[in-house]
Amino acid sequence: MGKLHRETSKPSSSSTSSSSSSPQTTTSSSITQTVNGSHQFKIKGYSLSKGLGIGKYIASDSFMVGGYLWAVYFYPDGKSGEDNSNYVSLFIALASEGTDVRALFELTLLDQSGKERHKVHTHFGRALESGPYSLKYRGSMW
Repeated sequence: MGKLHRETSKPSSSSTSSSSSSPQTTTSSSITQTVNGSHQFKIKGYSLSKGLGIGKYIASDSFMVGGYLWAVYFYPDGKSGEDNSNYVSLFIALASEGTDVRALFELTLLDQSGKERHKVHTHFGRALESGPYSLKYRGSMW
């Protein structure tokens, strides 16, 4: 299961002019909007996905949050050779065109064995000065 928090800014401007001899007055504003969403990606038969191969993944369907398409990528044997097939890798990726999409997210792996050994990776606790992550282009992953 993943949660996604995205911020957008929508600049706006307006201008007024009463006559050609009066100076023109302009105004502008920036509106930051926060959008929350979640997506649950279930992998049935997880144990059968082990041995798929390092760098090979299972992808979720694309889902929409904040006007952008996203997808979750699960690598049962890890994304790179450094993982040595000992670790799984899980990523969230921007699946639509966009630039500088800022997002905070949480990825949760649920232990289905009944032993309650769930794994949570969250970015909601980041310091405000660090801010959300920026995903710069389609296919950007974190």
